[in-house]
Amino acid sequence: MRPAALALALVLSLPVAATSMPVQDAGAAPATGAAAPALPARLQSLDEYVGQVRERFDVPGIAVAIVKDGEVLLERGYGVKDLESGEPVDARTLFAIASNTKAFTSAALSMLADEGKLELEDRVIDHLPWFRMADPYITREMRVRDLLVHRSGLPLGAGDLLYWPTSDYSTREVAERLAEVPIEGGFREKYAYDNILFGIAQLVVEEVSGQSYQDFLQQRIFDPLGMADTRFNSDHLRPGDNVATGYSKADFTELVPAPRVSWHNVSGAGGLYSSVHDLTRWVRVQLDQGVIAGEGEEAERLFSEERQRAMWQMVTPIPVNPPAVPELEPAQPNFRGYGEGWSLGDFRGEKLVWHTGGWPGFVSRITLVPEHELGVIVLTSAESGAAFNAITHEVVDAFLGAPEHDWIGAFAAARGSEEEKAEKDWQEHLDARDPRSRPSLPLSGYAATYRDPWYGDVAVREADGGLRIDFTRTPDLAGRLEHWQANTFIVRWDQRWLNADAFITFDLDPDNRVREARMEAVSPLTDFSFDFHHLRLAPVEP
Repeated sequence: MRPAALALALVLSLPVAATSMPVQDAGAAPATGAAAPALPARLQSLDEYVGQVRERFDVPGIAVAIVKDGEVLLERGYGVKDLESGEPVDARTLFAIASNTKAFTSAALSMLADEGKLELEDRVIDHLPWFRMADPYITREMRVRDLLVHRSGLPLGAGDLLYWPTSDYSTREVAERLAEVPIEGGFREKYAYDNILFGIAQLVVEEVSGQSYQDFLQQRIFDPLGMADTRFNSDHLRPGDNVATGYSKADFTELVPAPRVSWHNVSGAGGLYSSVHDLTRWVRVQLDQGVIAGEGEEAERLFSEERQRAMWQMVTPIPVNPPAVPELEPAQPNFRGYGEGWSLGDFRGEKLVWHTGGWPGFVSRITLVPEHELGVIVLTSAESGAAFNAITHEVVDAFLGAPEHDWIGAFAAARGSEEEKAEKDWQEHLDARDPRSRPSLPLSGYAATYRDPWYGDVAVREADGGLRIDFTRTPDLAGRLEHWQANTFIVRWDQRWLNADAFITFDLDPDNRVREARMEAVSPLTDFSFDFHHLRLAPVEP
């Protein structure tokens, strides 16, 4: 499951006449207690602004909520939840929130720590004795906190193909296969985003609490907060649920419905479906240091103030790079880092606590400005991080009283820059290609079952006068091989919404037999969760 700010492909924008539906207003949630603060004057035209975002970035549906000083100022839907039906998005429309799930997993561990059932400094093997990493030292020294902070020594996105796209491995099988996923960095050396360790964290919650992770979230978080619409993952959506359809750009160009996928086997990393209506309750308890209701010693709490501070404390620093384009200089942070399930940084000198989520057809962002008791939630039904970023920055700017800035133009420029780099990269591949080259072997020489130590089996077979490939545990990873040059082919996946075509290169031994196959994504726009480059595919002896 993908952190959209890092990973999501910046896709080409198409005309959106078909998606330019009238703005649908679910209305702001009623304030409780004292009169709620009013929206800043600059946000009185927010409906129009979100409409511009939808049109510029080709997003069928968006939902936005704003929490300020403990009150919900706005929760509203825009556009349609399905292009075919034309039904409007409202504040209770469910979207996949992907990696925004990680903060719930972190909170679950904090709640168990408050109860004295674990410590964040406990070794993982104290709770899961069978747990193994590829390095014995990391296995022995991995602490529960290390599962949450992306500094394990695993490379970016390592192991994601075990569940991305949907595979038939169980949660325990994914966790056990982690023992073969290669380590490429030093333990606690540097930041490298992963998903797989949040699946381990999920199993720690289950072991310590004695409950399934689904039951723990439902009984200990969703029910107390009144998050009645939130679902554990797509497998648990119910008939009649108010759910948006997610949309991808097939081949980075054509907007198409994305199939509803499930991370049933690593739900702690990104399974949840929720609405802005429900997520305002989550944001309010975060901004109120864990308090659900009441005050002082008698307050009803989800987690302690001590644990809330720890979740928002930087554990893993992240390098601050120059802005992608000059237009984004006003958003340049002074620091970046990661806490326990939350991204940390600053914006215009104010601390931000935030996270993004990316999923086939959905991206989202939840942003907290603690010193201003401000929370902003943006859920979208298309894979455009530019859309949620433009809305978030506009809203936060308005509350900070910052100078107006064209955030739509800025993030469009950043997207354009990424597309230009991708075009240049593809041209370099074309320039290096010898179109007269032929395979070294007959096609039958490449056909075999290949085995990777951590993923498992991948089959290459002859079919329809060519070659096909099938990842045996992942139904959506099936496609045809198109010869590129020498012993390299391009895998063209049948599911074009994946946007993940890959080179596969067969290495031959001195006897002209395949010794190994390696893969890598064709486009730099491909999501990092397609970690083909970590595979080491060796033919299985008949």
